[in-house]
Formats: sequence, C-alpha cells, structure tokens
Amino acid sequence: MAGQNQRLNVVPTVTMLGVMKARLVGATRGHALLKKKSDALTVQFRAILKKIVAAKESMGETMRASSFSLAEAKYVAGDGVRHVVLQSIRAASVRVRSHQENVAGVKLPKFTHFVDPAAASGGPSNASPSLTGLARGGQQVAACRAAHVKAIEVLVELASLQTSFLTLDEAIKTTNRRVNALENVVKPRIENTISYIKGELDELEREDFFRLKKIQGYKKREIERQMANARLFAEEQLAEDLALKRGISVGAAANLLAAGGEKDDDIIF
Repeated sequence: MAGQNQRLNVVPTVTMLGVMKARLVGATRGHALLKKKSDALTVQFRAILKKIVAAKESMGETMRASSFSLAEAKYVAGDGVRHVVLQSIRAASVRVRSHQENVAGVKLPKFTHFVDPAAASGGPSNASPSLTGLARGGQQVAACRAAHVKAIEVLVELASLQTSFLTLDEAIKTTNRRVNALENVVKPRIENTISYIKGELDELEREDFFRLKKIQGYKKREIERQMANARLFAEEQLAEDLALKRGISVGAAANLLAAGGEKDDDIIF
C-alpha cells in the first residue's frame, strides 16, 4: 500500500499523462546511462586496485634495496658523505607534474615524475652528480642515488594510483546513490502517477459512456412514444375517414351511443 501511495500530486488529464510518460522515458534513459557509468567506473576501480597491489609489492622490494644501498654508501664513504651530498645539491633533479584523466565523466588526478635537465646536469647551483663522493665511495653514492630515484618513482606512481582510487571510490558511491534513487524512488513514483492518471481517465470514460447510454435510452423511449402517438393518431384518422364514407362521423356515433344509454320515462321495461 505504501508503494501505491507514492505518487506525484497531479491533475489527472491527458496532457499530464503525456508529461509523465516523457518524464518516465527520461528517467529510464538516465538510469541506463548512470548504470553504464557505474559499471565503467567499477571496472576502472578494480584495475587500479590491481595496480596498487602490484605497486605496493614492488615498493617493499625497492625501499629495501634503497635502504641497503644507503647503508653500503655510509659504510664505504663514512658518515660524512651526507654533508658532502647536501653541499653539492641545491635543487631536486626529480620533479613531479600533475594532470587529469577523464574516465566516464570523472576527472582522475595523475602524477608523473620527470628529471629536470638543468638540475640533473649540475646547473649553476648544483655540482655534477657524478662528481659527488669522488674522493671516497663515489660508486656506492651513485648506486644509492639511483636506488632512491627508483624508490621515488615507485612512490609517485603509488601516490597517483592511491589518489585515483579514492576519487573513483567517492564517484562510484555517488553514482550508485543516484542509480538507486532513480530505480527505487523516482521511477516507481512516476509509474504510480501514470497508473493513477490512467485509472482516473478510464473512470471518466466509463462515466461518459454510461451517461451517453442513458441519453440514448431516453431518446429511444421518446421516439417510441412519439411513434405510438403517431400510430394512434393515424388509426383515429382512418376510422374518421371510414365513418365519413358511411355517412356518419365518429363523433356523431359516439353521441348516439351516449344518447341511447339515457333512460326514457315513457317506456316502461
């Protein structure tokens, strides 16, 4: 009963029935499009989830390798290598840029890493990376730098995937809420409204049919009465004509009959 009472408050007319049907078509089309969008976002969501799992697995190996390379560099070059590196580097050579990727109408942030040529080649404020630690343990310092650059690349990729994952999760929740609202609230309400309007129009049509049937019955009885009167009048006219041909009118015959019925005082029966 609650579903039957869920309808829009409208006037049951043919025009409103057309409007409701158009709204139902639009709601059905929107529901289908949102359902396809939700499916596309879900597929992308699962693909990103697989990439995140693979990136986290590779991150563990990469971070372990970078930590070991740092320990080796400190062992070979000594603890003072940190000051040498800080003095030779003034700007980061690995940088991150962001852009957006459109997936089914949802803009996903993407982060990509790139190497700044000026900083990598030892610009005006940086020394050449190949000369860092040249006096002692330069090879291990270079290996440590390469390992940490690889770790940064993995971290940037993981950050991009994680941000896209959260954005897609929120978009899927919003889209599913809209799909459920259209499927469970909007469409049933419009369908109940259309059923209500059709029922009211059918009731009006039955009332009009009953009214027309009553009017036709009245007209038929009136015609029959008029035809009976016409036949009676025609019979009376025919009787009048026959009486005139015989030399006495119907009225005179009626008077004679009436006079014969009176009592005569001279005649004793």
